[in-house]
Formats: sequence, C-alpha cells, structure tokens
Amino acid sequence: MAQEVEPVPEVGLTTGALARRLGVSPTTLRSWDRRYGIGTAVRTEGRHRRWSPEDVAVLEAMCRLTSAGVPPAEAARAARGGADVSGAANGEPEADGRSRAAGALPLGDVRQECRGLARAAVRLDAPAVDELLTAAVDRHGVVGAWQDVMMPVLHAVGRKWETSGDRYVEVEHLLSWHVSTALRRATRRVDSPAAPPEPAPAPAPGPVVLACVPGEQHTLALEALTAALSERDVPARMFGAAVPAEALTAAVRRLGPTVVVLWAQARSTASAPLAAHIAGTGWGARGARRRPLVVLAGTGWAGSASPGMPRPGGLQEALELVSGVY
Repeated sequence: MAQEVEPVPEVGLTTGALARRLGVSPTTLRSWDRRYGIGTAVRTEGRHRRWSPEDVAVLEAMCRLTSAGVPPAEAARAARGGADVSGAANGEPEADGRSRAAGALPLGDVRQECRGLARAAVRLDAPAVDELLTAAVDRHGVVGAWQDVMMPVLHAVGRKWETSGDRYVEVEHLLSWHVSTALRRATRRVDSPAAPPEPAPAPAPGPVVLACVPGEQHTLALEALTAALSERDVPARMFGAAVPAEALTAAVRRLGPTVVVLWAQARSTASAPLAAHIAGTGWGARGARRRPLVVLAGTGWAGSASPGMPRPGGLQEALELVSGVY
C-alpha cells in the first residue's frame, strides 16, 4: 500500500522540511534554484524561504525526472512545463537524428540514475554530471553512490574506451574528474582525538592513513573510502597517488596511524615487501612501541600471501573493517 504524502500547508514549507520531504539536501535545493531557477520568491519577514504547494509540485517533478536519468537542466525545463523530455529519458533520438543518450555504453541492469549520468558524460555536459553525482551522494550516501551509481558508469566508459580505440578517452577523463570532485566534496574534515592530559592511561588512537603504492596512479576507490570514513567521523589522512616508499614510512612514523590502507590496482605495483615494511614500522616510547594494521586494498594484491594483512573485497567491507578497528 502506497504511503500517503502529507499535503503542503498553505503557509508553505521551510527549506529543511522540503529537503526531508524530497529526500535531498538543502544544498541541492539551493543549487537547483541558483542554476535552473527552480525556486520560490516567497520569503518570511526574516527573509527565510517558504515553498508553496506549487513550488513543491515543481520540485517533486524535478526529483522524479533526475531519478529517471534526465539531466538536471532538461529536468528543470520539463518540471516548469517548458519541455517534454520523456523521449530523452528513454534514450530516443533528438531532432537532428542523433541520440544524445548513452545507449551505446554497456551499462546492463543498472539504476536509472546511471543512465542519466552516462548520458551526461557522453555529451560532456559537465554541469549535469556534477549535479547528478552530488544528488547521488545526497540520496544514497558515499557507499551507495559509489557502488550503485559511480562504479557502473566508470566501468561502462572504461569498457567502451577499450573497445573503441582512442574514442571516449575524453569522456573517461571528464567523468573521473567529477567523481573525484564529488567524493572530495563529501569528505568532511575530521580531526584526530586530542591527546588526554597526563598522566594518560593509553595514547589516543592515530588517524587512518590511505595511500597508493609507488607507481599506482588510480585513486578514486581510495577517495571513496576516505569520504565514507568521514561520514563515520573517523579521522583519516589521504596521501593520493604513487606515494614514494620513503615518504610513506615518514608519514607513518610522524602520525602513528591505527590503520594504513595501501591501494594497488595492478599486480605490477603491489609490493609485498613494502607492505611488510610498513606493517613493521613502529613509533612511541621504547618498550611500548606500536605498529599499524596494514590493509591491502585493490585487485593488485590478489594472490599475494600477506599474513596479518586483511584484503577487503570492496568499499563496504573495507569501511566496516577500518572503522571497526578504529
């Protein structure tokens, strides 16, 4: 039985109440207003917005269309009654006979949001890509957005690139940059706990250190884990691509991390001796030295025997493992 939606009061809804009703963030509502004119002119004496029933109806249409994969700019025009995007949502050709949809990408059985994101990426529509990624994080959280929206489209573009020569390289680069931007935007600054005053029964736990091994340039999955950890208020230090071994060792000694996550996407970059060296790197007073738990993340570590170093199978498993240890 469908849940009955409460009517909008005549005095209108506040931005916070409307965001909860629609399942989006207040930031998304403000962004839609600024970019596409989907807003309200009604304000209280304190200059606070009040969204009328008509405003709410337009935004509900906007949400339905973007969830169906329609780029936000087109969805806004349709929600205001200025365009028919039903064909575009299904990947039908436009007036010039060329399909603007990403039907050629090997997406398979995915969310409608993936199709909208793929379509926007193929069209190199950067504002739409940014808006769809932001909406996905707002709606599903970092883990859901990464697993159900970002990864399927990234993989589809990668497969198309591999089978099309030099075509789609620009699509992959644009999409990767915006995915990275969305993940960094979702990463809140979480400070390490302050050290308790002396005498302390035990030292405060250090942050999680995340780094790609030397020679490894792929950072997106590690950026997703960094953002997901911030959602759980776990302090982390992300060092990015191809961190030299000496620099990584120095960071471990300086920060005293509880966990070190080493990312290797290719077997050629995964180094078991480096992982063992980091696992054996200690800090603290003599007689009470501590060492980090080293987590081996990425397909590059497959097949390597590294006792005592867990290898999570995906973002959710890595998140549970690292935050649980912390």
